[in-house]
Amino acid sequence: MAKPLKVDEVWLNRIAGQLDDMEFGSLHIVVHEGQIVQMERTERKRFENTSSGNASKSGPRSSSARSVRGSNASAKG
Repeated sequence: MAKPLKVDEVWLNRIAGQLDDMEFGSLHIVVHEGQIVQMERTERKRFENTSSGNASKSGPRSSSARSVRGSNASAKG
């Protein structure tokens, strides 16, 4: 039987910190034996090319992406 997941205030703050200011992306949370042990953040930045050569932020139609990963320590008991 699986152990119940325990998410305390510290982990809730860590999760919120990883999601802070993310416009497009995902947060992958890895759980081992009922404990969060790792988080992977993938953030996408989307840009639209303009005729003047400057890039500006755009909506989800653009295809350019940049990946950012971070793990916020592991929780071991």
